Amino acid sequence: MKKDIDWGSLGFEYTKTDKRFIARYRNGAWEDGVLSDDASVVMSECAGVLHYAQECFEGLKAYTTEDGRTVCFRPDLNAQRMHDSAVRLAMPPYPQDKFVEAVKAVVKANEEWVPPYGSGATLYVRPVMYANGPVIGVKPADEYEFRIFTTPVGPYFKGGAKPVKLKISDFDRAAPHGTGNIKAGLNYAMSLYAVELAHEEGFAENVYLDPPTRTKIEETGGANMLFVDGDGNLVVPKSGSILPSITRRSLVYVAEHYLGLKVIEREVTLAEVPDFKECGLCGTAAVISPVGLIDDHGKEIRFESGMEKMGPVVQKLYDTLTGIQMGRIEAPEGWIVEI
Repeated sequence: MKKDIDWGSLGFEYTKTDKRFIARYRNGAWEDGVLSDDASVVMSECAGVLHYAQECFEGLKAYTTEDGRTVCFRPDLNAQRMHDSAVRLAMPPYPQDKFVEAVKAVVKANEEWVPPYGSGATLYVRPVMYANGPVIGVKPADEYEFRIFTTPVGPYFKGGAKPVKLKISDFDRAAPHGTGNIKAGLNYAMSLYAVELAHEEGFAENVYLDPPTRTKIEETGGANMLFVDGDGNLVVPKSGSILPSITRRSLVYVAEHYLGLKVIEREVTLAEVPDFKECGLCGTAAVISPVGLIDDHGKEIRFESGMEKMGPVVQKLYDTLTGIQMGRIEAPEGWIVEI
């Protein structure tokens, strides 16, 4: 039985569910972990996460498919990315096989919270790891906690996917050879001030450029970018300091193998953006958000796809990937993990 919830009225915000998975790292090893009713976190005032930001997280979703199954989408890639994030932050990686098993266990324990098919809502799954051991000197902590909690979230696009407006930011998101390519909370903290300014000016997000030359497209504060060129090819910005989005990786595969598109992954300059026909932001929450306009310090770059609806290529990508996730379209082997 599903919970008695008005699924269509849900927003993208936290709702406490029944169970969460908790595992602790102590004495040089990860404990087995348990499912718990306790949503609170208790730690020392000297916990490493509070002082030196030793923390990383992931985001994925559980769905009800058209035929009524509960599934997750490519959790093995989240496990790999969290492993890479932990290594970069001098944290003990949580074992990748146990990560996937923990995701399955916590979704199973909260299956009543997985929204029904056709509601537009999904169960958001948030793994997070942080240093909870006390540390006063600047060094890695000795103790850590790994958690996975879930929360039902509403459809990202209520009333249809309207294209958004972006602005070129004067701030930098991540330094070359820094932490831009891992999913650490510290990357998002530095973007909050910039995104609040963007919102005040009427924009949905910032487009960050490469810090050394400020001529190349990186990503926005919370999503990778995709473009469609005049020949209908999918152009994917390439940089060592952007987050390797699982959604982007999946869309690239869909473009090539399902839609027969040519995909070009390369450095993309700001100067060539006016030549593109379509633009989209990709990530777990929205899959693809269409972009209608980018403001470059008062100079507007308007895409041919316009401000009313997704462009044709972005729409096909969105329809195909969501079709795979919801079981309407056959998935590549290993993409869908049944709970």
